[in-house]
Amino acid sequence: MKTSVHLSLPLLAVVSTVALVACGGDGGNPVVAPAPEPLTVAKASCATGNRPETGLQGQVDASLRANGFNGFNCNLDLVGSYKGDGAGVSFASFKDHAGRTCTYHSTTTGHPVGLQNPGVTVLDITDPATPIRTASLTSIAMLDPLESMRLNGQRQILVANNGYASVGGPEVDVYDLSSDCRTPQLLASAPVGTGADGGVYTPNSPLTKGHEGAISPDGLTYYIGDFTNNVYRAIDITDPAKPKQIAVFDMKDLPGKAHGLSVSADGNRVYAAAYGLPTLAQVADPAAYPINGFVVLDTSEVQARKPNAAITLISTAFHKDGSASQHTLPMKVAGKSYLVQVDEGGSAGVLTDAGFKAACAAKLPPFPMARIYDIQDDSDPKLVSKLMLETHDPANCAKVAPDVMGLGLYAYGSHFCSVDNRENATALACAYFNSGIRVFDIRDPAKPKELAYFNPASGPLLPGSARAVLQQWREGAPDLCGAQLHFDFDRKQLVSACMDNGVQVLQFAPNTWPFAQSVASALQQ
Repeated sequence: MKTSVHLSLPLLAVVSTVALVACGGDGGNPVVAPAPEPLTVAKASCATGNRPETGLQGQVDASLRANGFNGFNCNLDLVGSYKGDGAGVSFASFKDHAGRTCTYHSTTTGHPVGLQNPGVTVLDITDPATPIRTASLTSIAMLDPLESMRLNGQRQILVANNGYASVGGPEVDVYDLSSDCRTPQLLASAPVGTGADGGVYTPNSPLTKGHEGAISPDGLTYYIGDFTNNVYRAIDITDPAKPKQIAVFDMKDLPGKAHGLSVSADGNRVYAAAYGLPTLAQVADPAAYPINGFVVLDTSEVQARKPNAAITLISTAFHKDGSASQHTLPMKVAGKSYLVQVDEGGSAGVLTDAGFKAACAAKLPPFPMARIYDIQDDSDPKLVSKLMLETHDPANCAKVAPDVMGLGLYAYGSHFCSVDNRENATALACAYFNSGIRVFDIRDPAKPKELAYFNPASGPLLPGSARAVLQQWREGAPDLCGAQLHFDFDRKQLVSACMDNGVQVLQFAPNTWPFAQSVASALQQ
């Protein structure tokens, strides 16, 4: 097993500059180091008529918040929306055999007062300008799937585990989408891992807890990130009416906790988040060992359905300039294997005033971001680039402090990301909370560039918005965009959900995306 530890870019830049100056040059004169590579991704060039950001890249400054934020957009235009009861952080989209396009988004039931349609909202967006609610899924896991809901286009199923109140229970729900995406049919709503499912029983933690999830591309295995018990669970859904637990990987001997995850194209690897929260002392100590990142797991025995299948550790990759590892996403760019890893906490953890100050004092990014790793050799992942906005740059701490001090939890930073095609990725879309929905050109993974963004205007506090539970809503403040995203190649659109504004159907400006190299994905997940 190899362990990769990655220094932050600011430190690497300093080391590089010192080395160049020390080498000397002709006549004993020091060699002047070239200007350091910018820490942040290049800004998008916006189409005429857009409403571009007025401050730093990713910023909604305090004055805009105080007067009521009216939204920003760059190369993405809103063509349709559905507020409903608001949204949680699980989102999926699917086009069925009849050409109908549907979306599925969670609502949050921690404070259900006033909730009109609890559960997962089903929308028909075949006409993107007029989304129509066709159903609400109210089986136990769908009442609050938290971050676990996933869709598999090959099997045409929608799956979630019970994430109620962030701890949930042992239930897994499976729906069939094959007949009509507008009316999913319940196949199973059953507990797993308790001994009653006919699969592996885990006496050390018999009560499975839902939180996160992922489906293997072949649609036969659903993985649960059980944050409460700190384990990853493999659930056999070969028979979608009878889900059963078949393997467990315990994170107890590793830094970080079980959270989000993803599965390789062949099903033989799981890239699992290791959710770590540093102390303020660790943030201040440049020698402190990082505790946040991801682990690579060998799941070939699970994929082959070997009896008593074991999940084993291959490698780890940890970094200090982020925390609260959220999820991962494998992809290929020009035939080469990469992994997107996304945090939901900055260098000093999920946002607090003290943590913000500690990160800034240590010259580390105070907010979370996505990053790209080379995993051609998955025994030794190598950091390639970071999706850092100007709001992340520690040099801008004084400029963003008035926006976020006293806010807590989530502000400027990443949560979920999606690519246009896992087998031929050219664009990456990320939900960056108060910074809105951001899209990046990743055709050169070492030098990602901002392509487009959409940050919706502030909205009302809705009963099914995750902000009702997080207590993050502020009148006039920007929304929290934190759900998965879906590229629609045929319509040149991007669809996602933000907490106060609900589902957002966004149209790319002409000649923005797709690129000449882009092709539609067959996975629909």
